Amino acid sequence: MSESTAPTPAFSASPISVNAGVLPLLRRLVAEADRLRVAVTRDTSGVTFVDAGISVPGSIEAGVLIGEICMGGLGKVKLAAQGGPFDQGWPTWLEVSSSQPVLACLASQYAGWSLAASKEEAGGKKFFSLGSGPARALAAKEALFAELGYRDPITADARSGVLVLEVDRVPPPVVVEKILRDCGLQPTQLTLIMTPTKSLAGTTQVVARVLEVALHKAHELHFALEQIVDGVASAPLPSPGADGLDAMGRTNDAILYGGRVHLTVDADDEAARGLAKALPSLNSRDYGRGFADIFKAAEYDFYKIDGALFAPAEVWVSSLSSGKTWHAGKMNLELLRGQWLDEA
Repeated sequence: MSESTAPTPAFSASPISVNAGVLPLLRRLVAEADRLRVAVTRDTSGVTFVDAGISVPGSIEAGVLIGEICMGGLGKVKLAAQGGPFDQGWPTWLEVSSSQPVLACLASQYAGWSLAASKEEAGGKKFFSLGSGPARALAAKEALFAELGYRDPITADARSGVLVLEVDRVPPPVVVEKILRDCGLQPTQLTLIMTPTKSLAGTTQVVARVLEVALHKAHELHFALEQIVDGVASAPLPSPGADGLDAMGRTNDAILYGGRVHLTVDADDEAARGLAKALPSLNSRDYGRGFADIFKAAEYDFYKIDGALFAPAEVWVSSLSSGKTWHAGKMNLELLRGQWLDEA
């Protein structure tokens, strides 16, 4: 009898480089910085910083481009004005799609790399951010990468990395040094993009995670990720919040109560139907209130919030094997309009 061996992770042989894939997008962001209302600087070591909303206004268009950068160049993000399928009582929507949804959303876009510095290290004020974007796949510090079996195969002579941080200040040198060390990059090879959530670009790039939220929830449900072969999603784009908490609440609510996702899976009918039934946010005991209120009630502790809430509002799952499609969940635009809209 031959010895049993563990299965090879599904993405271990992928030739796709998420960092190489974003280079055309990054060049555009830098070249069109003035038009997009972002600021590009380089420190004395050579690291490039893109300010997309701290000391400059930023823009929705910059947020759309940063959303595609977050997806490692493997997804499309675009604006959709009210009308047609988006005539749902809100004027502006985002559409997101990917033919490589697992790599785009989980190996790149997911904000999973914890980066922190103490008050002493950060010059008097603690620093914390969850890094997202393709440079995560160079460091591969998260357990998720072992599950996927993926690490960016970019070659040494073309090595570069991009990381997006939802912060309102430039990361301290100790954090930048950690990123360089863990990614194996020289300073001139690293770009850090900073997008405060209460900015136009920040709000946009967070709502552009609507497909990623569905992929992360599928992962939490232990669905076989290699069976998810395509994804399309949409969500309403709110105006930025007045402060960080308000902004975080609005971007979460856009997905939890207005996000719509269509996944195509190469799975049997039972698995596809089960995924559709389990995915939507209305399965959560915390469903039905604005996220800012839920967060306050949880004493600002994410771990006290029911994990089932972090999901899109409405889901379709189509099976390639049978051609059948299952639908579950529903949008709650009334809740969003009640929080976002003041009638003239």
